[in-house]
Amino acid sequence: MAILIAGRIFGLICLVVIMLAVWYFIRSAAAGRVPRIRRVPGIDAMDEAIGRAVEMGRPVICSHGIANLRAATSGPQTIAGLSVLSYVTKKSIEYGARVIVPIRQPEVWPIAADIVETEYKLAGKADEYNVEDVRFLSPSQFGYSSNYMGIMMRERPGANIMIGAYWAESLQLAETGNRVGAMQISGTANTHQIPFFLVVSDYCLIGEEIFSAGAYLTQDAPLIASLAGQDVGRIIAVILMVLGTLLITAGSNLLVDLLQW
Repeated sequence: MAILIAGRIFGLICLVVIMLAVWYFIRSAAAGRVPRIRRVPGIDAMDEAIGRAVEMGRPVICSHGIANLRAATSGPQTIAGLSVLSYVTKKSIEYGARVIVPIRQPEVWPIAADIVETEYKLAGKADEYNVEDVRFLSPSQFGYSSNYMGIMMRERPGANIMIGAYWAESLQLAETGNRVGAMQISGTANTHQIPFFLVVSDYCLIGEEIFSAGAYLTQDAPLIASLAGQDVGRIIAVILMVLGTLLITAGSNLLVDLLQW
């Protein structure tokens, strides 16, 4: 039993501290003390991108990436992309823009379709919802990307919004969007693809910024509060890295022993 527990106690303590921080900030938000969230230009620009598409008489393409909902690292990115899809659809309906949603994963298809249809119903425009605009393209990575590029070449979107998990197809999609003159807002937590998005897109959400997008766009107090609680975990991680560097440089294994506790 001692062997099974060893190396997990310190991690458990950190987890409890983060959970308590999230609980505290949510309670504070419920009492009216909502944490301030920093401005993220890429998210602010979404309204501008949709408005630009309307002015040009072109559609908006909104993609949530190519990952499913089950993977530990990419699943949350897909959820973040779907939260952006909800907002983009709502604003597109408000401004009068057509929304096209490319789909790769069969399990995400009905969820994305329901999000778009629900927004049309909430706006009182259920009859304007076109099921063909939420398109399942291909379960193959490059089958999906080639179909996506084909849609952009045919539809000539005024805005191309890509938030989620992307891999080798990221530059293909972003370069095609740039070629057709779309205003592009991209974002992913896959660090090896961020440089490609940075080079080609007008705005890029970097790493964890995509996870804050839903809270930022909706200004939902509990969601913003949960972000503040998670920031406590990030602060703890930075403190441990700096402290560990200093201790190891000084020849002490104190922190190493503590982490193994």
